[in-house]
Amino acid sequence: MAKGWVKRDLDGFFGLFLDNLIQLMLIVTLCRGALHFPDSLVLGVILPGAAVSILFGNFLYTLQARRLARRTGRDDVTALPYGINTVSLFGYIFFVMLPVYRASLDPMLAWRVGLIACLGSAIIEIGGAFVCDRIRRVTPRAALLSALAGIAITFISMEFVFRIFEKPALALIPLGILLIQYCSKARLPLGLPGGLAAVLTGTVLGLLLRQMGMLQEISFAQGAGLQKITWTLAELAAGLRQGHLLEYLSIIIPMGLFNVIGSLQNLESAEAAGDRYPTRSSLLINGAGSLLAACLGSCFPTTIYIGHPGWKALGARSGYSLANGLAIAAICFTGMMGSVFRWVPFEAGIGILLWIGVIIMAQAFQETPKAHALAVAVGLFPALAAWGLSLVEAALRAAGSSLSGLGLAAFGSHLGIRGMIALERGFIFTSMFWAAWAAELIDRNFRKAAGWMLALSAASWVGLIHAHRLTPGGLVSDFRWGASPPFALAYLGVALLCWGMARGERRKTLRG
Repeated sequence: MAKGWVKRDLDGFFGLFLDNLIQLMLIVTLCRGALHFPDSLVLGVILPGAAVSILFGNFLYTLQARRLARRTGRDDVTALPYGINTVSLFGYIFFVMLPVYRASLDPMLAWRVGLIACLGSAIIEIGGAFVCDRIRRVTPRAALLSALAGIAITFISMEFVFRIFEKPALALIPLGILLIQYCSKARLPLGLPGGLAAVLTGTVLGLLLRQMGMLQEISFAQGAGLQKITWTLAELAAGLRQGHLLEYLSIIIPMGLFNVIGSLQNLESAEAAGDRYPTRSSLLINGAGSLLAACLGSCFPTTIYIGHPGWKALGARSGYSLANGLAIAAICFTGMMGSVFRWVPFEAGIGILLWIGVIIMAQAFQETPKAHALAVAVGLFPALAAWGLSLVEAALRAAGSSLSGLGLAAFGSHLGIRGMIALERGFIFTSMFWAAWAAELIDRNFRKAAGWMLALSAASWVGLIHAHRLTPGGLVSDFRWGASPPFALAYLGVALLCWGMARGERRKTLRG
């Protein structure tokens, strides 16, 4: 019988807890800074709503893992990691709420539209639970893992490795402790888990560096006292009556589908690591968490996190998930966030997240057929383009400009900026479809390869991939009929080539 808590759950807890803290920090910083939300809204409504949605999913995924352990008689089952969807967080702030705020200068209106966007994502996630199992059965594993590997090496590993090398005096020693244990599997003194040892070491280093004046104390706004749950059904109803759902479907649909496909890939990743969870119930929990978030004032959908193999490799089981939900709820409802960030530097545990990214990248090649490694590599490029574009946009913002303010013509032929943008739009779909196409070509399944090219053509035509518009608020997907004819026709041409190859192979077989 599996235990409710094992010692290595502590490592998993620190990793998942830090990941969720990053999301909370981003929410507070961006909502107060970019959207000018009042503290009473951010700290008294949004954070408690987000905390309940996180606790809800963590609790149910913990029960799911324990049920699987009982059914299979195993004691090594790891619960699915879960939290706020980072991609939707940025997408809804910059492409939904920020344009509304700039047009109206009304932060409450921007918040209501954000709730509508979160509700739309929840509806898509719940609906996707009933069709995604079929997609999972017909899609090569290389396709499902390749996009995850691309995200892991760029938005996870590279982002965090930069942060580590930005503050080497604080972050390199904790990282060294983590890698010593995780790579060698060696036992640390006193049997301390690597994650706990790294966090404790980083905390001590942080205190010493502050005393020496080499590290600035983190200032993080947070209200004191107990917070309460606030139901926001009236705000949702008001936003729906005003038609805001239809106005932002071009953002909500791609983000919702992104979440569904990402969760599907994470379930495939969990199965590759040895834990097979039912698709429908897993996605329903995810969608219900987003629905609960919208009804309680949070604008940010939840998701099954990337990184299950990493948590499993750490030795985490099911207890780490429930502990994470309880800790996040305690911080959001008691006003402890400022204290946590003052005492425990973020860099103290950032190496855990870097390791998770490395594990995912390695798994994409290890857990697919050896011949399909080429397909995994093909699927990496869209994520690299998305990450590259994020660096360009960040650099422009730091210089006081933006893509819309500068204009694409200013780049000339440098960077291939238009191609970068086209590949970034809907990159998770592009990565998945290209990797699946390559896997079928490797297996000489030309008819199936043609089918994946037709899927790319259809996705281009309706704007799920490649199509974009540059607006004053930034880049948005151009979600409409006939959105990107050049890509749609080019993919159709490749589909016809694959279909011709299939016909040729069939003739050879009949002659032979």
